Amino acid sequence: MSFHPVLLLGGSGAIGRQTAQAMHKTYPDFPLLIGGRNLSRAQSAAANIGGAEGVEIDTSCPNLGLGDREVSAVVVLYKDHSLATLRFAQSRGVPHLSISSGVFEIAPEIASFMTAPGASAVVLGYEWLVGATTVPALHLSKTFSQVDEIRIGALVDEQDVGGPAVAADFEHLHHLLPAALTRRAGVYIWREGDDARTTFLAVDGTEIDATGFSSIDVAGLATATGAHTVQFDLGMGISSSRREGGTFSTEIIIDISGLDHSGKALHTRSAVVHPGGAAPLTGMGIALLLERLIGMDGKPPVAPGLYFPYQILDAAHYLTRLEEENGQLLQLPLR
Repeated sequence: MSFHPVLLLGGSGAIGRQTAQAMHKTYPDFPLLIGGRNLSRAQSAAANIGGAEGVEIDTSCPNLGLGDREVSAVVVLYKDHSLATLRFAQSRGVPHLSISSGVFEIAPEIASFMTAPGASAVVLGYEWLVGATTVPALHLSKTFSQVDEIRIGALVDEQDVGGPAVAADFEHLHHLLPAALTRRAGVYIWREGDDARTTFLAVDGTEIDATGFSSIDVAGLATATGAHTVQFDLGMGISSSRREGGTFSTEIIIDISGLDHSGKALHTRSAVVHPGGAAPLTGMGIALLLERLIGMDGKPPVAPGLYFPYQILDAAHYLTRLEEENGQLLQLPLR
């Protein structure tokens, strides 16, 4: 089966390269368009990616400057304030996946979807590392008959720095929304000040200073599980692997409390770990979403609609790929 190329906007950055590598590992002949405002930079990045072509993007044009060029999907790896890429995807009837908006600024995208709900599949890929939190958490929640509380602690190693686009996106989010969306005792609140400051334990048990982070994971997990308390905390420091003398990694600690299927109290503590840091885990999630969205795996493409990544990604397939990429889902001791 042949496909039109996927358009990766911002594909010359670290996450774009990791996405391309993840796709080519499974589909080595799949074509990619690396889109950017600077044609020479896009072409230079494409030259290092098999089966890729660099193209110049002009968001002031209805067709992004691509003319009648066909694409299979549009992936946006930076914050597109104009939503030109979403309108382009809807006009072509192809899936759209973006990963850089904050939970507080998705109204324009939802409004665009609501005006044309049957045009294309629109994925709000703003979950932490594009599904790396929600997919494992929902998989783990199946051992519960009732989920009462979910606490997420994301540890970013201070050496795991992304490119300028990632830095700009984080600055944008922190500047506009210092408060953290949290579900507490069944009510959505915004933690700020001292209420947002907390700690969590890394994989090796080290206490990490953290701050509440307003991640859309909170809304997704609360809705999917019915948990009355869900919070997401973000810490930066030395990852457990580097503290042990190795290279840095990314860690996502998942604490779940509730009742097991016999009605007894149950508390589990788990961690998603990837030795390459945040970028390869993000790229893997994007690649798996694209695989499903356009039917690269031989199954029917995802129907038009508005989706979280966890509604598209199969947990068993995700965890198998995570293991193949040297990542792990660990069971941790309770402390």
